[in-house]
Amino acid sequence: MPIPEDVTGDEIDKDVRQELQSLPKTLAEDVARNLVMVARLLDEDPEGAYGYSRVALRLASRVAAVREAAGFAAYANQKYGEALAEFRAAKRMTGNIDLWPVMADCERGLERPEKALDMAGAPEVHKLDKAGQVEMRLVAAGARRDLGQLDAAIVTLQSPELAANAVQPWTARLRYAYADALLAAGRESEAREWFAKAVEADRDGSTDASDRLAELDGVEFVDAMAGDAEEAENDQVPASDPPKADEVEDQDEVEDQGQVENDKD
Repeated sequence: MPIPEDVTGDEIDKDVRQELQSLPKTLAEDVARNLVMVARLLDEDPEGAYGYSRVALRLASRVAAVREAAGFAAYANQKYGEALAEFRAAKRMTGNIDLWPVMADCERGLERPEKALDMAGAPEVHKLDKAGQVEMRLVAAGARRDLGQLDAAIVTLQSPELAANAVQPWTARLRYAYADALLAAGRESEAREWFAKAVEADRDGSTDASDRLAELDGVEFVDAMAGDAEEAENDQVPASDPPKADEVEDQDEVEDQGQVENDKD
């Protein structure tokens, strides 16, 4: 797959660069450039990211960072079985448990919420940092909802991290998930309160909490661009219909008669 000339491979993290040092220099550069493309396209073009991840995987399948990147690319394309296999491979290579929450979410994607809940109660969770533990809580709540256990999902999300006033990278998503669970349980007033709190914490627009809040308030958004297009279409003067065949013939007869009278004169 083509790679833009401005992508050198030097953009990758230092830790990944160290992993690639086990490869021949030229090969390491090729793998690095493909990994950069995976990271660059993962959000805006998941299919493109997946394509570059397969190239990197073909070049260096024994590098943990490559297996992890391939896992996230597959995950973004909802290829949960493939993603889980790649994450497990990366975990075996490094012993790192950071991928535990996303592995559990793959189990949800494979319609195995019970397995995700088993993982949420595993000893590995205690080894996760705070962000990982919050992510695991979100996955567990999602698994509860998969099983139709709405009240249990709400309880799962109730935590010190949810109650904290300080805004952390996970705060908006945690508040949003709590609001969404409350709404699913029919607790609309409480849901509105937590959607509003999610909006306050969502500084980078990672959720659609503002839209959900507006929807609860009965606010309807009008597409200004669509309105302008419709107005422009209405302003256009309709083209005249072409004359019918018999009308053309009548006009020709009138012109011929006029020509004959002129000749007589």
